[in-house]
Amino acid sequence: MKQDCVSVNLSRIREKIVQACSRAGRDPAEVKLVGVTKTVPVERIREGIEAGITILGENYIQEARIKREAIPAPSVTWHCIGRLQTNKVNAALQCCDWIETLDRESLAKELDRKAQLSGRRIPALIQVNIGSEPSKSGVSPDKLSAFFRFVRELEGLDVRGLMALPPFFDAPELARPYFRRMRELLQALREDSPSPENLTELSMGMSGDFEVAVEEGATLVRIGTALFGSRTISAH
Repeated sequence: MKQDCVSVNLSRIREKIVQACSRAGRDPAEVKLVGVTKTVPVERIREGIEAGITILGENYIQEARIKREAIPAPSVTWHCIGRLQTNKVNAALQCCDWIETLDRESLAKELDRKAQLSGRRIPALIQVNIGSEPSKSGVSPDKLSAFFRFVRELEGLDVRGLMALPPFFDAPELARPYFRRMRELLQALREDSPSPENLTELSMGMSGDFEVAVEEGATLVRIGTALFGSRTISAH
């Protein structure tokens, strides 16, 4: 399979982020790239780190554990971006620095308990099911405010913002209303929060639609295919 080198792909993506920020009147420094490593071979991930990637996102805890052990890179922050089962919380806290998929009270309680036992306060994003899709995880928008009030009281969690995976469209522009709604939801939480300065992150946008997401306020874009190439090799 012929693929561009990761450093070239990264440069292209960064340039597109700069252009999207320019269109939206934003500072490109506000937008961070999360390299999605699901099924990406370790060698290719190392290329990404050498090219300057500082945040990696994994869908599966087992993959995250194997890869983090194989790639000891203190400068890299690992994000859990897949649905997290409560019985995997211990493992997640061992190999992930952030949890982007906080989506239910049972998970919040377990993360809080295990984080406090380990003397940590884990940065987390609340996942919102912005398209109300039965196949996807996340808190429904109408229940977000109540869920936020619950999790913000948990000492082991440091809620930094929201994450979403909008419905897929062939035309990225069709996702814009969902991204815009996410920005509005975050703003509503900030207005309801005693510490609005802590709610700064919007994780949204992937390889096919990240430019629109950036225009609508994304601070974290999760890029896999456009960065590492097509996923045809299993890491398991």
